[in-house]
Amino acid sequence: MAKNLVFLVVSAVIAAFSVELVSAQDKAEGKKIYLTYCAACHGESGKGDGLAAGSMAVKPADHTNGEVMNKQSDQFLFDIISKGGAAVQKSPMMPGWGGQLKENQIRDVVAYIRSLATPPYKPPKQ
Repeated sequence: MAKNLVFLVVSAVIAAFSVELVSAQDKAEGKKIYLTYCAACHGESGKGDGLAAGSMAVKPADHTNGEVMNKQSDQFLFDIISKGGAAVQKSPMMPGWGGQLKENQIRDVVAYIRSLATPPYKPPKQ
């Protein structure tokens, strides 16, 4: 019985630690990834004015527009980055990066995108 109790306590501590790791994102790493994978279309500052944007039929999202961006859930942003625009009924010109980026890297990009919005993003209260 004592072994089961120890196992439960250790499992609970590991689970709590894992949740904390998932929620803590690295915006600086997200910025590096954003500049590598996103800036060509969305621009270095996230305004949707990257070098490739001018040749696109659908203008890339302006990640600085808090009126629009703050309405999007983290899951939506994760899905569009991971699976591409067509997967979430947005422009098929937005490629999915799930094959190139790991889950934690995509979450870092989401955290960085959240830092661009004006007015600033305020996560929903849970």
